[in-house]
Amino acid sequence: MPSVAERSAKLQDLSAHFPLTLPVPTPNTHPHLLTIQDLHREEDLLRNPSSFRAWWTAIQNTRDAFNALLKEERRENSSLDESAQLLGPLSTPLARRSLQCLTYIYEAALVQFPGSFKLWKSYLQMRMSYILGKLVHKKQAGGRKKFPEMRDALEEERESLEEWEGGLDGVIGWEEWRALVATYERALMWLPKLPRLWMMYFSLFHHPMCPPMISHTHARRTFDRALRTLPPSLHSRIWVRYLLWAEDKGGVTTVSVYRRYLVVDPNLTEHYASILLSLADSAPRPLEAAKLLLSLARKAARGEYTSPEGKSPYQLLGDFIDVVERFSDEVGLDVADTVQSNEANAKADAETETQNAQPHEPASVDGQLVRVAGPAVPVSADGKPLPTYDEDEDPLSKRKLNIERIIHKDGLEVYKDQAGRLWSGLATYWIKRGEFDRANSTFEAGIASVLTVRDFTQIFDAYVQFTESLLSALMASLEEPDEDEDEEDAKETERELDVKMKEFEALMDRRPFLLNDVLLRRNPNDVQEWEKRVALWGEDDDRVAETYTKALETIQPRRATANFHRLYINFARFYEEGGVSGAAEPDLDSTRKILEKATKVNFKTVEDLAEIWCDWAEMELRQGNYDEAIRVMQRAAVIPKNTKINYHDHSLPIQARLFKSLKLWSFYVDLEESIGTVESAKAIYEKIMGLKIANAQIIVNYAAFLEENQYWEDSFRIYERGTELFTFPISFEIWNIYLSKFVKRYGGSKLERSRDLFEQALEKCQPKACKPLFLMYGKLEEDYGLAKRAMSIYERAAQVVADEDKFEMYTIYIAKATANYGLPATRPIYERALEVLPDKQTAEMSLRFAALERKLGEIDRARAIYAHASQFCDPRVNPKFWEVWNSFEIETGSEDTFREMLRIKRSVQAQFNTEASYLAAQTLSAKQNGAPAEPVAPPADAMAAAEQQAGAVKGPAFVAAKKTALPPPEGEETQATQQEVNADEIQISDEEDS
Repeated sequence: MPSVAERSAKLQDLSAHFPLTLPVPTPNTHPHLLTIQDLHREEDLLRNPSSFRAWWTAIQNTRDAFNALLKEERRENSSLDESAQLLGPLSTPLARRSLQCLTYIYEAALVQFPGSFKLWKSYLQMRMSYILGKLVHKKQAGGRKKFPEMRDALEEERESLEEWEGGLDGVIGWEEWRALVATYERALMWLPKLPRLWMMYFSLFHHPMCPPMISHTHARRTFDRALRTLPPSLHSRIWVRYLLWAEDKGGVTTVSVYRRYLVVDPNLTEHYASILLSLADSAPRPLEAAKLLLSLARKAARGEYTSPEGKSPYQLLGDFIDVVERFSDEVGLDVADTVQSNEANAKADAETETQNAQPHEPASVDGQLVRVAGPAVPVSADGKPLPTYDEDEDPLSKRKLNIERIIHKDGLEVYKDQAGRLWSGLATYWIKRGEFDRANSTFEAGIASVLTVRDFTQIFDAYVQFTESLLSALMASLEEPDEDEDEEDAKETERELDVKMKEFEALMDRRPFLLNDVLLRRNPNDVQEWEKRVALWGEDDDRVAETYTKALETIQPRRATANFHRLYINFARFYEEGGVSGAAEPDLDSTRKILEKATKVNFKTVEDLAEIWCDWAEMELRQGNYDEAIRVMQRAAVIPKNTKINYHDHSLPIQARLFKSLKLWSFYVDLEESIGTVESAKAIYEKIMGLKIANAQIIVNYAAFLEENQYWEDSFRIYERGTELFTFPISFEIWNIYLSKFVKRYGGSKLERSRDLFEQALEKCQPKACKPLFLMYGKLEEDYGLAKRAMSIYERAAQVVADEDKFEMYTIYIAKATANYGLPATRPIYERALEVLPDKQTAEMSLRFAALERKLGEIDRARAIYAHASQFCDPRVNPKFWEVWNSFEIETGSEDTFREMLRIKRSVQAQFNTEASYLAAQTLSAKQNGAPAEPVAPPADAMAAAEQQAGAVKGPAFVAAKKTALPPPEGEETQATQQEVNADEIQISDEEDS
């Protein structure tokens, strides 16, 4: 290993090669710059000194020649020693000579063209390639249409910064680096307004081998000169490189540069705050970062700032809290200073409120005089007054922050529904400072003030985690005590551990109550949560009574949730039953006081108040006070003089509309029926009828009550009143019950009256509901009247009832006619049915009609009926009809009639042969057979389809004639395949026809 002296001598030898380009080499000072081959070039340039093309061609030829020689040299000497690494591209004599030659010719050209940007750029790039090394080209996206936002521009520029391979060491080649800087200065002297030259100049300062004298102070002054020289429209490009350079340098440089930039563009404040927490080569500055974030959060809350990262004011405040938690000692005040600051702020706030409360006399009559005295008010550029100075937002101030006041003022007072993170952050701040008692009080205050379950859960979980960690620390200190601890310290730790364990258990036991408190704070009118609160106390009667009392005092009746009246009922029942466990004596006086108070509450609905009165009466019944129960209902059902009050008029209190509550009157009348007299119950029913609040059930109950007490005619009159009050379909049920009761009572003794009642009922009855009445009417005539009238009633019914009931009605009509007059009398009924019924039901009725004619021996009439009904029956959808007709023809017909049936079947199938009906028939057939429908190739024409479908009918049938078949036309080949043999074919010889 070489010694220090040897290494120093070697470095001096390497430094002796420089400077190469300062002063500028010429043939006079460096004779080796020109050779015999260069004389022709020199003569051409002397003859044409003003020709840029001649100079550019000479430069390019010389540069290409040296590049080829250097490439060949690098190929032969690929190994790099230590000196080569230090010297970089200038490690060989040929490279140093090429630099001098190119510098000479470039400088000579610049004497002729000092304002050529192309020449300066090429010259500087050549000098940089020898000093900085080989430039690494990076793949970049397409061109940008406009400069992006500064935050995005910083990221893009950091990714696209120039990188170099090799390079001249800044100590050994200091003179050469200085010469390169001097060249840039000369270029900027001639072309100061070109930003590209400045950007190339800035790339020197990011090189890792750049000498510190250049990359620090000189770089900062160069950036400042660029900002002073270039127009403001180009400053953004300069600031990007300036800020990146400042971030790399770190320390005070970063802070000073960013502070200058934030004066122009505050959008990078968030990025700057993150840099302050992780400064390179310097300690973090959390206080300044916290104040910047606090200022941004307040400005965003006022609408004066929009985060480029899309953060809301709450998120910015959350970033501030993160900094406070991480650097609690450096940012915030301790407990004593916090208490003192809170007192001072409270006093200042009180003085401000006192001053604002005092009336101010106007300075003029109309009070519009602008200003008469006092200091000047600073305003912004648009004329608006600037916000007052706040030391908490000044990043240059060294005063620490009152974290409690900031979180309360800027967080908890603004974000009341997102307070969980704020409270837990404040508690974490005190925990980091070691103020555990203050943290406990903070957790308790947070739990006692949050309004959402999410915030409660967040705070409670943090509270539990903190308590568990504290207990773990105490138990660890007991298991592994320090050497300097004595027995007294250990006992004190044990006592503290016991206290903390009890507090932890109490905290876990309080969780349901604390959660219930949160829900009640969010909505104090939530009846269900008050009920849950009562259930949480279990059998603690004092607490239960206190909770009920507080709930009834807190809840506003018009804003309460559902079943507010149940609170009064349950509270009254609590006293009636002697507490939750029933151990105490029942207190009926307190029960009545509660119910009496409940009757004066303006509930949301009348039904709630009615239920209060009903429950009061039920309580008296449970206690055996029947007369008192009647008196309670009499108080509730008092009818005022003005009975025209609208039940749904919400502008009136519910006590004024209570007398129209059907629920109240229904309970009252049930009570009178149970323990009152018939007359009193009838009086209540009459009051209900008089108030016009009775429904159909009341009518039926009133009539049934009279019927039970043998008041038959009164009962029937009530039914009649009900039919007059209500229209169909409600009156149908009353008529149905009325008529059945009347017929059961009188039978045929009052037949004419019964007929009148039925006619009245049928007069206004709707077709879809009159069928049961017609059947009852017909049954009445059959039992007590004339069969002829019964048949006419059934005929009326068949014509009047709804279409869906006609088939069943005709079936009943035919059955009755058959029983009374015999089968022949049903023919006209069948005929009328076939004219009226829908197509789907016509087939079934036709089958029955044909069966009737067949029984009567009328074969031709039955065949005609089949032929008539066939037009409504698709063979694919209704095969049952065709099977019956097929069996009928086999049993009773001839070959001609069977052929006629097949002809009709083909024509009907052709009529229904559409694509939609074909698919419907296939689907229906598949469902009936339980197997998927097989795809069938479509036939060539309609007749072929009819033949194909006709051949699919199961059962015996005639086949086509063979002897009468026409021979095939000439020229066509006969089919080799035999026709399939029908196993059920009936052989009919030609002799039998003769």
